[in-house]
Amino acid sequence: MTSPTPVPGAIPVPPIKGRGTSIRIAHRFEPHARETHDDGWGTLEQLASEEHLPPTTQVIEEQAKSILAGNDSPDLPFDLSINPYRGCEHGCIYCYARPTHSYLNLSPGLDFETRIVAKMNAAQCLRMALGKRGYVPKPLNLGSATDAYQPIERSLRITRAVIEVLHETQHAFSVVTKSGGIVRDIDLLAPMAEAGRVLVFVSITTLHNDLARILEPRASAPARRLQAIEALAKAGVHVGVNVAPIIPFINEPEIEAILEAAAAAGARSAHWTVVRLPWEVNPLFQQWLEQHFPDRAERVMARIREMRGGKDYNAEFFKRMKGDGAWAQLIRQRVEKGAARVGLSRQTPVLDYSAFRRPGGDSAAGQGDLFG
Repeated sequence: MTSPTPVPGAIPVPPIKGRGTSIRIAHRFEPHARETHDDGWGTLEQLASEEHLPPTTQVIEEQAKSILAGNDSPDLPFDLSINPYRGCEHGCIYCYARPTHSYLNLSPGLDFETRIVAKMNAAQCLRMALGKRGYVPKPLNLGSATDAYQPIERSLRITRAVIEVLHETQHAFSVVTKSGGIVRDIDLLAPMAEAGRVLVFVSITTLHNDLARILEPRASAPARRLQAIEALAKAGVHVGVNVAPIIPFINEPEIEAILEAAAAAGARSAHWTVVRLPWEVNPLFQQWLEQHFPDRAERVMARIREMRGGKDYNAEFFKRMKGDGAWAQLIRQRVEKGAARVGLSRQTPVLDYSAFRRPGGDSAAGQGDLFG
């Protein structure tokens, strides 16, 4: 894997406006890693003088074989997930899902945010899965490894089609997003919320536009997310604010301010995680730190390692999401006290799965139907 440490003679890669990273880092399954290097023939000067067009987003249409993914991680509150897309144009540099692009033989770097796989038949796949006689409704999350409301959803409407199936079958679900675009689907979400069948979590990492532009360049602006919380709350939808991920010395000073702003907008619960740096996310994040915050990059990584047992990342269950040690405990206390101060609960309602009906109106109530 490419090292985050600058290599003498390596060609520096300038940031790309509107993108989280400008690097197509080699993924972990590639047999060889390559680095551009000054060959002594004026390459650096030529590169600096050339005008580079920013990469456009490419949508790769896919006919998925299945859409429900199982979850066996004990620190996640759902058993099944639906991801209408692979990759995410929001370009969040910290995104723990970036390494999933490695399985497509694509870079978790720039490819993850510019080459988006769209599961065009997601709704049809879901309808088939829910229609199976042996299917039993379980806690279901929409958008665990991608944002279901990223920009291309405005035109493709795959997420909308998925929610229409969930609405038709009265299948409860939760959704996590950092896009104000979710308000488009209030007509479906509101009646499901009234029946106790939907929870929405809006992630807010910062209230400052200048930080948001480099941290998560194509996600909705902070004010737009607060407006979405307000609109959803007024429609009767339970909205939780996700202060995630918390990055020491970057957005960590804003914890209390984010909680206060979310509560004022109508959020009812608060949740949080600390930054995770699995696989290729680690070098990408460190390169981003050196590029945008060279004055504090070492301090940031020192605190991250303090919460990870001296490592850049610890994948151990129940520690990977919240960290460990004194600094992680301090963050926990700040979130809990800050949430209590503004009236945000640390708990969320239990969703009602009892009304589930298979597509076509076949009730799932009763043992004969469940296991027939």
